[in-house]
Amino acid sequence: MKRLIWVAGMAAILVAGAEPPASKSVNGWVLDSACAFTKGLAKPISRDCAVACAKTGSPLVILQDDGTIYWPISDATPAVGQNERLMPYAGKRVTATGKVYTRNGSQAMVIATISEAPAGK
Repeated sequence: MKRLIWVAGMAAILVAGAEPPASKSVNGWVLDSACAFTKGLAKPISRDCAVACAKTGSPLVILQDDGTIYWPISDATPAVGQNERLMPYAGKRVTATGKVYTRNGSQAMVIATISEAPAGK
């Protein structure tokens, strides 16, 4: 029994910093990751700008109203990029639901559903 507890404790240490996924709904703007970080934008400058950056390879992210950035990810193996799926929403405000993974301060979401939302903020 002690050995089982020790093994479980060691496993917990190995995955420290990673939380199990939780289902969540996120409201925010779809914009390219570079502008979200380097420009500190609260929303995209324009749809055309977000699309142009995505077409040149910048990953699209969802910038939640509180400033949290969610990286859309795939749960498939091998993983599949999410830009194609997000392109219709580039530069727009969305509501996305899915499993959210947190690791060392980063947020990632496997999107189950996504739809355009009112512009709001």
